[in-house]
Amino acid sequence: MTGGRPTGAAPSLPAVASVAPGLPGRPWISQDWLDVVFLHWRVDVSAVAPLLPAGTRPDTMAVDGTDDGVTTWVGLIAFRFEDTRFPPLGPLGRTGRIGDFVEVNVRVYTVDEQGQRGVVFLSLDAGKLLPTLGARVATGLPYRWADAAVRKTDGRVGYAMRRHGTHLRSALDVRVGPVITEPTALETFLTARWGMHVHRAGATRFWPNEHDTWALHRASVVSLRDDLVGAAGLPFALTELPPDSVLYSPGVTTRFGAGR
Repeated sequence: MTGGRPTGAAPSLPAVASVAPGLPGRPWISQDWLDVVFLHWRVDVSAVAPLLPAGTRPDTMAVDGTDDGVTTWVGLIAFRFEDTRFPPLGPLGRTGRIGDFVEVNVRVYTVDEQGQRGVVFLSLDAGKLLPTLGARVATGLPYRWADAAVRKTDGRVGYAMRRHGTHLRSALDVRVGPVITEPTALETFLTARWGMHVHRAGATRFWPNEHDTWALHRASVVSLRDDLVGAAGLPFALTELPPDSVLYSPGVTTRFGAGR
């Protein structure tokens, strides 16, 4: 990895805020994201840039919290979805247990031509078929149906999944550590992402979201085996290396606005 900012690179943006800016309109969907495990590896922007939709570029931050223009991040994120609801539909918008499932996704970090920072999901594996199909139709996100499960014991959280119709698997187990009272600039950069960039019907849209500030814990990997990151087009050997950042959160309730 080279140092310094490349000639002609975009100027640095303001620091990522740990507090959501608020949705520009009424939320169309709300979900609880629980027992969230964040594993992250740092990579050169050249590994990520070819995978991004038009109008976006890799968002960059070095390990020390400065923007070096060349370091971006790959995330393997596992969590439980619960209590999915569609506020515009009132009481009829609650999905009940149909909307409760485990998800494991691969994501990278982006900024668009308007300076909006977000994430791009390279894959999302969900543990129920109906939510998988519904999310693909409603958002255009690359959801896949998988067998997925979570196991939570005293001080540890583990996830395991297998994508249907393939040999692809992901299994991770982390030990939860102390609460982080003051997240670093990098920890905020990796977790406080207030939107997603989605390419659909020939255009890249930004879907804003909001939730309370993450309650983060430091964590450590007990075991990890993953095929998803390599299958998403990233270096296959990446998840054979120890993650550069391991975090855990009990969760948040998140709300998404309409894409624009």
